[in-house]
Amino acid sequence: MTVEEANTALYEALESADVDRMAAVWDDVEPDALVCVHPGWPMLRGRAHVLRSFSAIMAGTPYIQFFLTDVQVAVTGDVAVVTCTENILTAVEESGSSGEVVATNVFVRRGDEWKLQAHHGSPVLGTLEEVDDDGE
Repeated sequence: MTVEEANTALYEALESADVDRMAAVWDDVEPDALVCVHPGWPMLRGRAHVLRSFSAIMAGTPYIQFFLTDVQVAVTGDVAVVTCTENILTAVEESGSSGEVVATNVFVRRGDEWKLQAHHGSPVLGTLEEVDDDGE
């Protein structure tokens, strides 16, 4: 499995609300080393906390779809960092919404597989043009 395939598996597990597929994405060799930050949430540490958070998201979201853009992959030895923009379509409580999140996913190589060790998502609240207009 390539890093790109492992990254795609994360989003496919979430879209299909499949807890077992989500668990298969995350590293289980060093469960205490796992870290996850969902947009607006505090940092979660440890495999049990991370997987529980995804279960809660899946249980409370009847529909979610990710369109990934700006995907960049950097591999150094047995560590890979994937950065991307998550363009999200979702339905919560009979209403639809969309949003944009920049994400960093850190994978470690375990044999011939890549396992997720860290996910960090931050909401995009503005555009680069807005920052440039402010002179920053």
